[in-house]
Amino acid sequence: MAVKIRLQRRGAHKRPFYHIVVADHRAPRDGKFIEKIGMYNPLKKPPEIQVEKERYQDWIRKGAQPTASVAKLFRQAGRSAAVSNKE
Repeated sequence: MAVKIRLQRRGAHKRPFYHIVVADHRAPRDGKFIEKIGMYNPLKKPPEIQVEKERYQDWIRKGAQPTASVAKLFRQAGRSAAVSNKE
């Protein structure tokens, strides 16, 4: 089973926020997922990113592949130190 770490869109029309989830690559974008490991709110200034770092790193070690958008979020968050360690 190929596993992806990707964004799952939530929120109202033109008011999006996203959950960062671990899901089977065949599951629909907003469908079934294995685990929710964080959230991203692009509407706040600066954008808010909350991630359970330990769970993210654990899934990467298990072979999960982050999508391009999730990888970009983590690179940006690393530079700004905006990733919070949600426990």
